[in-house]
Amino acid sequence: MSLLEDFKPEKDFFIGIDSDGCVFDTMEVKHKEFFCPNTVKYFGLFAISKYVRETWDFVNLYSVTRGINRFPALLKVMELLAARPEVQETGINLPDMSPLRHWVSGETRLGNPAFKEYVGNNPHPALVPVLEWTLAINEDIARWLRNTPPFPYARKSIEKLSIVADAIVVSQTPLEALTREWREHSIDGFVKTIAGQEQGTKSEHIAIAAANRYPSDRILMIGDAPGDLKASTDNGALFFPVVPGHENKSWKLFHDEALGRFIAGTYKGEYQDRLIDEFRRSLPEKPSW
Repeated sequence: MSLLEDFKPEKDFFIGIDSDGCVFDTMEVKHKEFFCPNTVKYFGLFAISKYVRETWDFVNLYSVTRGINRFPALLKVMELLAARPEVQETGINLPDMSPLRHWVSGETRLGNPAFKEYVGNNPHPALVPVLEWTLAINEDIARWLRNTPPFPYARKSIEKLSIVADAIVVSQTPLEALTREWREHSIDGFVKTIAGQEQGTKSEHIAIAAANRYPSDRILMIGDAPGDLKASTDNGALFFPVVPGHENKSWKLFHDEALGRFIAGTYKGEYQDRLIDEFRRSLPEKPSW
């Protein structure tokens, strides 16, 4: 984590920015075209692909678990699938997730490098398809995903906030993909560093880079998922929500109003609470099925 540990404040304010689904309109396409199809393929779930897709999208896009790391997401999807009567009626055997659950429970750097090393040191047949699955997702995204620019007001906001705050990318996306996407659209120059899943959790990113270096009311996390809110709460920081389905509208509000309030010290309180309430209402806890 040297990039974060070596972080040196240059301005009076700190802003952490999530990437997928927040800056870039890539959450839907990544999950629907890369994550879910590979889940069906590598775990042999073709017979229940309809339910896999519905469950995958709920866990990763349309609920309170939106934006969670891929490994806990896979565990949650399999857990929900196992409980669905439609899946039970097919008699299909779902994959054994207990070895993966054991690794996830004891690891915070939930990225491919750590998982690959773990599998090498702890070989288990049930971990083989998980490793093939996670590597295939990265390879497919790197090969195919292009031309997905930032939300228009996200770009404008990042340019504007970089003038008054030290900004970093705080994400659970692999670092290679983050770096490629921010460079492709020429916005990497507006942030001081980029932190991905290999550098730990989002909470850890903020704690290492910002805690004890800025007053808590001068630390802000911008994100589109409950995990982003948790990262700010864990560190006593402020949170600006990018509401799923209304991303550009949210960024326009940040650009025109919320950034100014943050700098002026009038963001915390009723204003932030109202935005977070709206955000929470957009992501249900329970599926409709």
